[in-house]
Amino acid sequence: MYSLNGKVAMVTGAARGIGAASAQALAANGAAVVICDLLDDAAEETVAAITDKGGRASYFRTDVSDSASVQSAIRHAEDTFGPLDIAHNNAGTFHPAPLADLADADWARVINVNLTGVFLCMKYQLQSMVPRGTGAIVNTASVWSMAGAPTQAAYAASKHGVVGLTKTAALDYGAAGVRINAVAPGPIATAMTAAVPTDVMNSIVGRTAAGRYGQPDEVGQAVAWLCSDQASYVNGALLPVDGGWLAS
Repeated sequence: MYSLNGKVAMVTGAARGIGAASAQALAANGAAVVICDLLDDAAEETVAAITDKGGRASYFRTDVSDSASVQSAIRHAEDTFGPLDIAHNNAGTFHPAPLADLADADWARVINVNLTGVFLCMKYQLQSMVPRGTGAIVNTASVWSMAGAPTQAAYAASKHGVVGLTKTAALDYGAAGVRINAVAPGPIATAMTAAVPTDVMNSIVGRTAAGRYGQPDEVGQAVAWLCSDQASYVNGALLPVDGGWLAS
């Protein structure tokens, strides 16, 4: 357990999967959490999972690719719980297709959510954190941030971009007291991986040292640690949570 008592956090893509697990891990360690997503019913379930255990949580419908929506989410966090201390920028999507067959609109949608969404969230989160000289931001990258992924040109490009944004922002704002890191999940049992053909996922899982899918909570716990004071000298890092996939 890491003490996050008195901290205020926002988590995007928090209705289910990694985001929901992260939000619950942060809340279990004492943070008040704003659940940001577009899946209303699932997001409210995440809120209930936190409040039923005595935690503090609120849902705010958020489109991370829209600047005004992101700013409104941060204002909601501040108005509901207080100044923002922690953020996990996790919202993401994908569209499989060989590069030459990838429609312009599908490319734009993946980039807008996965990369521009992280840029917009960090931009306004930093404007809230920097004046107070404190803050911790974690972005969700991927093992595909460090490798090519067949039929995943948009996804891999967006996640490579997330790593570049993370490292650059860490250099820009480390002296201001804000730490910015990223996690790189491998094959995690989520709705996104469930949409990938079984033979493809079996091949990916088979490459891990663990020989199994990871669980969303295993990523959520890594995020909670990165946001805690126990990771106070960790900045600009990319932490694989991949069961040893990158080691193979």
